[in-house]
Amino acid sequence: MKYKDYYKTLGVNRDDTTDAIKKAYRKLAHKYHPDVSKDPEGEEKFKAVAEAYETLKNPEKRAAYDQLGRHPNGQDFQPPPDWGQQYGNPPFSFEDADLADLFAGLTGGHRADSRKIRMPGQDYDVTSTISLSQAYQGSEVELHLSMAEPDANGQLRRVPRTFKVRIPKGVTDGQRLRLSGRGGKGLNGGRDGDLYLHVQLLPHPLFRVTDHDLYLDLPLTVWEATLGASIDVPTLAGPVRLKVPPDTQSGRQLRLSGRGLPRPDGKAGDLFAIVQIAVPATTNETERGLLKQLAEASTFNPRTQWQPEA
Repeated sequence: MKYKDYYKTLGVNRDDTTDAIKKAYRKLAHKYHPDVSKDPEGEEKFKAVAEAYETLKNPEKRAAYDQLGRHPNGQDFQPPPDWGQQYGNPPFSFEDADLADLFAGLTGGHRADSRKIRMPGQDYDVTSTISLSQAYQGSEVELHLSMAEPDANGQLRRVPRTFKVRIPKGVTDGQRLRLSGRGGKGLNGGRDGDLYLHVQLLPHPLFRVTDHDLYLDLPLTVWEATLGASIDVPTLAGPVRLKVPPDTQSGRQLRLSGRGLPRPDGKAGDLFAIVQIAVPATTNETERGLLKQLAEASTFNPRTQWQPEA
């Protein structure tokens, strides 16, 4: 009898849980299904995966398989002398038997037909790019996909499908939305797969995004920053009035509470206006004269930290 390493076939460890084995089987079954896979050996690999899963998913059969010990894949071997008595005494000539037939015989069954196995539908991952305004207000996007679905004979065929998906307001960059049952159709009564939508936000000309908070560069003149001012600041909902306190330093963050992206709890992130001191590109004679007067009257030195210690 030739040994088949079912654990190696499924890419799992011998001490992995049944759930882990099931997950590995589903992934490989999707990959190698002969109506989907482009691998020239896909059908044989699919059958090998199905055969391994048929044994390892069953606790009694898995225990019997583990009692066979570990051998190199394809090596001739014989079960231990008391194996037949312990696990059902199947009427086989071990030299001529196939391992799959041996385990089918444990329950009086027949070798599994891999094409009749219940299979869940394929999960799909799609990326959708939206604007920051769409994220703020919520939006609807249309997705065009090519999905594998069974025809009347149960054969998988690629068919075009179109979805209209509602993206909730306040969605963040990189967020993953799950649409249950909107993926590929299941086979032989298996559940339909899921559709996962990955959201990407387009860069905005004014705002930078961190989670639900927004950041905006706020250019101020020297006199606005020094004397204080009241100015209009853009937000995603329209301009709002912001009070700039006197003696505001460059780099200071002025917070506008609740002016960021909506959160799932009904509240919203904040908008942070980051002060940038702007200098005129050109000045006229009057402006230069006033600046000279300020320079002569002021004792302010922004470079005091450069002065040598006494």
